[in-house]
Amino acid sequence: MEERRVEEIGLNRELWALVNERLTGPAAEALWSTPDMVWGLFAVPELRLGVLGDVAGLDVLELACGTAYFSAWLARAGGRPVAVDLSVEQLLTARDQQRRTGIGFPLLQADAEEVPLGSGSFDLVVSEHGTAAWCDPERWISEAARVLRPGGRLVFLTNSLLSALCVPDDEGVATDRLQRGQRAAYHVRWSGGGAEFHPSHGDWIRLLRQFGFVVEALHELYAPPDAADHPIYEIVSAEWASSWPAEELWVARRAQGEVVRGG
Repeated sequence: MEERRVEEIGLNRELWALVNERLTGPAAEALWSTPDMVWGLFAVPELRLGVLGDVAGLDVLELACGTAYFSAWLARAGGRPVAVDLSVEQLLTARDQQRRTGIGFPLLQADAEEVPLGSGSFDLVVSEHGTAAWCDPERWISEAARVLRPGGRLVFLTNSLLSALCVPDDEGVATDRLQRGQRAAYHVRWSGGGAEFHPSHGDWIRLLRQFGFVVEALHELYAPPDAADHPIYEIVSAEWASSWPAEELWVARRAQGEVVRGG
């Protein structure tokens, strides 16, 4: 792995250690206590979107799980999740919540770009933020394809391309003006220290096809009419996200055949 990427991963780990300080205690407990699966900043219900279907009995890998609340929902629904994250701090928060709730599943510290798990081990790979924005898409999509069984599904949520184009260089909340070109958004190094990837729709389709996926759906998520601003993540306001999509939820299926490895 090139030196620059190693440096970026280190910066992102430091940033997520700081973010975790805002996700411990009541914040983590609230997410783990939410009875139904929801997606994204504005808690769009899975029951409304229906992208996962019945997960009972499925082997599921959650990439960049954070505090692993999504894996907790999957476990309650009968899935067999394994939750992976690079941040020790966030995994410790997840472990605390497992002790509090009694919901148990494996927690693994690992980079989604290099998953130390066997090929063809999972029916479903999910990521509710995290992986798609923070990991090199050529590397993590290749890994998702490798660990999936033929016919398995990849479901991931990421920031919308439009939001990435509208956030100022010094970060903060998206505006109603473009702040960078679309090519520049593919790999952004923020002044606050983090590095992110925001491929275009064409780039996502190209990459997914390259690694043997068939795209089944793209859902653009908006804030509902009564939404408030998210208490932690400030990339978009509820007002902004009522007019433009805040997030994109991709659904793809791994085709038959050998997986092409990433660079």
